[in-house]
Amino acid sequence: MTGIVGRMREAFRGEQRVDADDLVARLDAVRRFLAAVDGQVPDSRLVTAHTLVERAGTRLALSRDHTVVALAGATGSGKSSLFNALARLDLSPVGVRRPTTGVAHACVWGPLDGASRLLDWVGVLPRHRFVRESALDADDETGLHGLVLLDLPDFDSVQRSHRLEVDRLLGLVDLVVWVVDPQKYADRVIHASYLREFHRHRDVTLVVLNQADRLSATELPRVLDDLRRLLDADGLDGVPLLATTAVDQAGMIGLREALERAVTERQASLRRLSGDVDAVVAKLGELVVTDVPRAAPDEDTVRSLDRALVGAAGVPAVADAVQGAYRHRAGGTTGWPVVRGWRRLRPDPLRRLHLPGPAAGADQPAESLVAATSVPDPTAAQRSALGLAIRAVADRSGADLPAPWPDAVTTAARSRLDDLPDALDRAIAGTDLGMDRRPLWWRLVGGVQWLVTLAALAGLGWLLLGYALRALGLPALEYPRVGEVPLPTLLLLGGLLAGLLVAAVTRPVIRWAAGRARQRAEKRLTAAVAEVGDTYVLSPVRAVLDRYGQARDALRDAAR
Repeated sequence: MTGIVGRMREAFRGEQRVDADDLVARLDAVRRFLAAVDGQVPDSRLVTAHTLVERAGTRLALSRDHTVVALAGATGSGKSSLFNALARLDLSPVGVRRPTTGVAHACVWGPLDGASRLLDWVGVLPRHRFVRESALDADDETGLHGLVLLDLPDFDSVQRSHRLEVDRLLGLVDLVVWVVDPQKYADRVIHASYLREFHRHRDVTLVVLNQADRLSATELPRVLDDLRRLLDADGLDGVPLLATTAVDQAGMIGLREALERAVTERQASLRRLSGDVDAVVAKLGELVVTDVPRAAPDEDTVRSLDRALVGAAGVPAVADAVQGAYRHRAGGTTGWPVVRGWRRLRPDPLRRLHLPGPAAGADQPAESLVAATSVPDPTAAQRSALGLAIRAVADRSGADLPAPWPDAVTTAARSRLDDLPDALDRAIAGTDLGMDRRPLWWRLVGGVQWLVTLAALAGLGWLLLGYALRALGLPALEYPRVGEVPLPTLLLLGGLLAGLLVAAVTRPVIRWAAGRARQRAEKRLTAAVAEVGDTYVLSPVRAVLDRYGQARDALRDAAR
């Protein structure tokens, strides 16, 4: 048995100390992870992490001078006898009927006051708390001062409430001593349901083969070797293994020394929480297994979205209206003054869409123009194209992400879909289409048209005056001549011909300039619509990807 104790001591020498500040930093990283994934990942997958953060914060705020150790085992393993033997008092009931231990009992070495808050948190009733402090002991129990030893209910109890209590307490204690007996040490329940789950808590796990006095000198090593093999298969290689017997204090020496070391080091609570962080990080790691896409969504996808938004927003119709309005307004300014009135009878194409005219909308906010905008509603094909483009943004942005992030990206991409039509309408109404100013050359050409028109009117008036004088029998006027042509006739015909010539020359220029105006307006409208797409579709997607990156960085920090 002495050799076994020696092996246990050697295993403890290899343990690394856990720095409290580092542990707090890791827990803070888990908190940052939870903040980053809030609303993106189902809460059901974060229960363990939330529990860890809450429990660890509470445990670190409570007594750091006490180490909570639990004796856990199956019915008949002798936990309560071991508990009483360590306390050297009959504290926990031991009987023939099983299970005997229905609730946890606690024994505190040292003053009870310092451990009361800790036991309140663990949930041990006051009437089941005992103090191991006696003047008769002299210094015999000094090495265990600070130990809070729990005798747990049997985890294989037929009472379901007992099993639930065991599971609850195993999540709270600092160190677990698993007690097995020679008859049931290989029981599947303890290995499959408990020991394997503690493979990340090797530094706070002890296994004792109790009732070793029932085995002969030749049987004991074989049983210990077989138990060691089972522990290694459970992932608990290196976990201290000790043979104990409660009927002889000599058989308790190794376990007492192990507990004294744990109490003296005051590392058990930190190691337990560190192991809990390891377990949580390993479980959460599947949520952020890939790096954040560097360019998501990609340029081709964004261009496809912009094209779909341009169609849904009615940009081509507005651009056509700009081209028509330019020609309409240019013709009204540069055309022959005599027929300009006829143009005014035709409505301005932009005003038919209730978009800002040359003097309208300058001092009005875009929102005030939305209700009057009559841009054609998107067709079924355009709505379908927009839906497919948004879906493509979501699919390509979340393609490499693990579940459930692709669903979160899709939800984000469609989160503001209902607000998109009004936003597009505001973007169209609020875009400066470049139609609020009349080009200088319009005025110059218009001035020329007025000059030639006045010349024609002057010639006509001159000729009519001459005809009137002759009709009244008055002396006829003598018209100046330019060559053989009378000047009034030259003014009339020249003015008419010059007006038609100016109109003919400016017509192709107007068409070219109207095309340029259309391109300019289409470019501005496309930019405004693209900004809407960025705000209402791409930004929510980027926000999810950014939170994914924050979660990944936080979990990487928590894993250190």
